[in-house]
Amino acid sequence: MVSAEPIIDINHLHVRFGQQQVLRDIHLSVPRGQTLAIIGESGCGKTVLLKTIIGLIRPQQGHVEFDSQRMDRLNEQELAGQRTRFGFVFQNAALFDSMTVAENILFPLRQHRPKERAHHQEEMLQRLAEVGLPTSVLGKRPAELSGGMRKRVGLARALIMQPEVLLYDEPTTGLDPIVSDVINELMVRTRDKYAVTSIIVTHDMKTALKVADRVVMLYPLSRIEQDASQTIFDGDPAETESSSDQRVTQFVRGEAGDRMLEMHEQGAT
Repeated sequence: MVSAEPIIDINHLHVRFGQQQVLRDIHLSVPRGQTLAIIGESGCGKTVLLKTIIGLIRPQQGHVEFDSQRMDRLNEQELAGQRTRFGFVFQNAALFDSMTVAENILFPLRQHRPKERAHHQEEMLQRLAEVGLPTSVLGKRPAELSGGMRKRVGLARALIMQPEVLLYDEPTTGLDPIVSDVINELMVRTRDKYAVTSIIVTHDMKTALKVADRVVMLYPLSRIEQDASQTIFDGDPAETESSSDQRVTQFVRGEAGDRMLEMHEQGAT
């Protein structure tokens, strides 16, 4: 159930790397329990925004509040404590190659809750069942698994700490349509079972339409005017196809639109 109370509040956020500005004056409030999809072209700052939310990237201006606490005012120990309230599902699963599936899933518990070791096995088996994997995979290494299975192991690891917020970075990238829909179904089931707040960075509109309550679309700063907003859509997923902004509808429909002309002009200069 979505609450009126925001669990994440982003204010006047600016992020740059050297001379390259990636995020400019981002404002975003995420209510507790909402599933938000952040869409947009490559290079518009979607993943940078995710990493800034959990304090892996420090903004040059503005700040992120999580549960009414400003992340930029926390020391490293306090920041580490807050991060245990998040689960992060990385684009390529980001499993430890030298560890077995069991060791990968258990890693957060062993790092943060070593005194509860007696319950670790039970927690691991429960999460494994939730993502639809058999116990026979526990002794395997990530290289022995398919891409879809690695994604599901990554989700099981993200769930092991029972987080309040789940962050997904391109959860269906590189997967065939059937496996992609399996991942989408797992995200829906996870949301419904645990009532977590979810933020999903994705290019996949099928994911956005199936899983999200809300869609925000960012646009690359290199392609907009200095005083223009980087957020070009914020609303119901079903409204993306009827948006009055042609940039939104072209992205949603996968149409090249004016990009071919732009590419031709860039090649000619």
